[in-house]
Amino acid sequence: MSVKINIEEKTLLVNQVLTYNNTSNDTLKYIILNDWNNAFSSKSSALAKRFSDEYIRAFHLASEKERGFTDVKNMIDTDFKPLKWSRPDGNIDLLKVELNEPILPCTKQTFTFVYVVKIPDSKFTKYGYDNNGRIILKNWYLNPSRFEHKQFIKLSNENIDDIPNAFSDFDIEFELPSNYSLSSNLHETNNLSSSNTKIITLKADNKPEATLTIEPKNTYQNYKNEIIEVSCGIEDNRVNDIDKAVIFDKISRFTATKLGLPISTKIILTQEDYSRQPFYGLNQLPSFLSPFSDNLIYELKFLKTYLNNYLKENLNLNQRRDYWIYDGIQMFIMMQYVDEYYPDLKMTGNIASLKILKSYHFINLSFNEQYSYLYMLMARKNLDQALNEPKNRLIKFNEQIASKYRAGLSLKYLDSYLENNIVHNSIKEFIQENQYFGTNSRQFETVLLKNSPKDINWFFRTVIESRDLIDYKFGKVTKTNDSISVNIINRTNTNVPISLYQLKDNQVINKIWVTNIKTDSTFVIPRLGADKLTLNYNNEVPEYNLRNNWKSLKGFFFNNRPFKFLFFRDLENPYYNQIFYVPEAEFNIYDGVALGMRINNKSILNKPFTFSATPMYSSNTGKFVGKASFVVEDNIRDEGKLYRIKYIIRGSQFHYAQDATYTDFVPTVQFLFRDKNLRTNKNEFIQLRQVYINREASPFVTENTQNYNIFNAKYGNFQSEGTKHFSILNDLQLSNSFGKVATELHYRKLFENNRQISFRFYAGAFMYNSTNTDFFSFGLDRPNDYMFDYNLLGRSETTGIYSQQYVYGEGGFKSKLDTRFANQWITTVNGTFNIWNWVQIYGDVGMLKNKFHNPKFVYDSGFHLNLVPDYFELFLPVYSSNGFSLNDPNYGQQIRFVVTLSPKTLISLFTRKWL
Repeated sequence: MSVKINIEEKTLLVNQVLTYNNTSNDTLKYIILNDWNNAFSSKSSALAKRFSDEYIRAFHLASEKERGFTDVKNMIDTDFKPLKWSRPDGNIDLLKVELNEPILPCTKQTFTFVYVVKIPDSKFTKYGYDNNGRIILKNWYLNPSRFEHKQFIKLSNENIDDIPNAFSDFDIEFELPSNYSLSSNLHETNNLSSSNTKIITLKADNKPEATLTIEPKNTYQNYKNEIIEVSCGIEDNRVNDIDKAVIFDKISRFTATKLGLPISTKIILTQEDYSRQPFYGLNQLPSFLSPFSDNLIYELKFLKTYLNNYLKENLNLNQRRDYWIYDGIQMFIMMQYVDEYYPDLKMTGNIASLKILKSYHFINLSFNEQYSYLYMLMARKNLDQALNEPKNRLIKFNEQIASKYRAGLSLKYLDSYLENNIVHNSIKEFIQENQYFGTNSRQFETVLLKNSPKDINWFFRTVIESRDLIDYKFGKVTKTNDSISVNIINRTNTNVPISLYQLKDNQVINKIWVTNIKTDSTFVIPRLGADKLTLNYNNEVPEYNLRNNWKSLKGFFFNNRPFKFLFFRDLENPYYNQIFYVPEAEFNIYDGVALGMRINNKSILNKPFTFSATPMYSSNTGKFVGKASFVVEDNIRDEGKLYRIKYIIRGSQFHYAQDATYTDFVPTVQFLFRDKNLRTNKNEFIQLRQVYINREASPFVTENTQNYNIFNAKYGNFQSEGTKHFSILNDLQLSNSFGKVATELHYRKLFENNRQISFRFYAGAFMYNSTNTDFFSFGLDRPNDYMFDYNLLGRSETTGIYSQQYVYGEGGFKSKLDTRFANQWITTVNGTFNIWNWVQIYGDVGMLKNKFHNPKFVYDSGFHLNLVPDYFELFLPVYSSNGFSLNDPNYGQQIRFVVTLSPKTLISLFTRKWL
């Protein structure tokens, strides 16, 4: 390639000569080229869809100047005949080039391509141009796709670093301004400079891609030994150059020992590579906390990025299908590295030495134990995915964290079971045998099966190819002076090996592997003076539940777990019943600030049973109020849509008016459904509950309804992403005095011109209604909330600022009109349209019908300031059925606001893109 960069316009002029060597046994009539840079050219590409799935709106809101594209000028063959090309199957990031003459097996053809590459802004993927003049080029040129199983692999860019490039030999002449530097994973063989420009020649053989960094000031350092050369741009000014060189040499030699000598003699480590896949954990905390030394943080960064890039340069796999091999080897080697060089390192680093935190379980975990807990975080939520699930179908947390860690833990599990470095030697053999050829997971399996003296079919069929959980526990255990009869129960029927340890005075005195326990099995083993039996003592097996893994041989009472009271939260400790206490505050104008202490058993990992009780003191009334809940979760592991059933009992008591309390008691069952493809953001639920309400009489409230109970059934269907949202919610309420049904539809769309429109339709009707008040009626501008579902600051207020609080419910109007309730039926349409950033205009129209009155048509309109969605919003009425709102001298009383004092609502804005 001859490449000339235009720094100002952020473009590349590329003259590419491609020689395609057909090493297959098939005759090729066309070739597929990966043109992943062109994925940035459209807001409807697979890349754009990926951003939208993860609620990343920056790409959809970007200008054409910020997005990239590829403009193909010319394609010819060796006879200078033009080649026809197209975008196959609507994939804008692939090129299908029809050949004038087919390429026969074991022959070559040469082609010439001329095209312009517009470099995208780095804010989308971290690759591209940034505001500091740096340009990081990745997936920037046309490269033939891998050919396997008689076809080219056709994959679109989905921002998951899995381009299926055929390994190629490179010879690049790159022209750039003389005051710019260039760093790459290719060898620089020549550098010709003039007053304004310079031409750098880059060469390398058998590489999957060419990655380049162009910058006005060189920030890269080159390290080289007899094994490999590394161009490193990982940022860390707190580590001196000598220490960095020592770290490079240490890691490169360790990796060569474990994986063999590399075929690729130079790689590049960019800061962007690390930033896209950082070392998640406490080393990301602010530097003033300093849980790890600067040198160790840099070493871990270097190790993780080096292994990732090293493997991709030396192992030619289908990265979308067989990514788990890359991830598994990377994490497996990282765990071995820490075990060898930092065996005493804790997950929390230096924080583990703080005596005040010694009682917390997470403080005492070794560094490598964090991987098991981060995988289990998803398994306990029933969001884990099989390791052979295509990479583009993984939810973000699994793609970035949980599945990576599970892959490494799985190889470590197999290594512990086989022992004698069989897994390590098999990995090394697999890499060395396939450095010059494309390979796959079946060949990896063949190498492991060949080297294993034991049956390991369970490893691939169960651990890799399924999401079956592993959970063993002890059944009946009887002992004599010289033997122990042990019953082990397989709670999940996942038939894989489990380790059984015998301990004496907390020291391991014997270990055996137990296999083929389909349901339960009983074994007799020598006593050996043991006083405790433990399954999976060193956590070699990625097991779902560790709380049932031990049995004391000292007597019955020693098996009871003592209680441990801890502030805030902790990781689950299998040897204690943990009770957490957390200060909590709530506010409404009747209770004032209610302060209390929430007592609960909710650890960081989900549990099948949780409880929470929060007694609180009301500052306004001087009385005790509070709330409590008990939840049982049943995760359904089948492949159907139903994935969880929740059984909930909750209750609370607060004031709903001055000196008048309400007490609610609500038993609930929820059925939660999801799509088999977890990335679709499609969820459904069915909720059945009985709501019991007891209200004290209040002289300040004209409505005297006190005690009632309501059966409530709901069905909801939600489909949401960054650029569009659709939901439907059906509601049925039945009580002695009324019965009502309602449906709500919501649709939101962000268009390519960056305009967003939102529509909500609501309709409700009474089936029967013998009440003589509007307490249970449909609300036009705010529901009465007689089931106490909303967090209203002043629920009984009819005037004043607290009466202006707005909640999204029922009629959805923002203006308070003359008729505010409907005791027969109601139907409304609410719409919004953004005119600038967070400024929107809204309009509502509707019909409502009351007994003995004709249907009434109503409407309102105004401005909506959507400052923080669902957290803080303002509605400014302009015109309604009451007339022109701005003429009202008390206009301030017409302004409505949304405010949420719940931290969970704000946190959800940041977590939704991960799940």
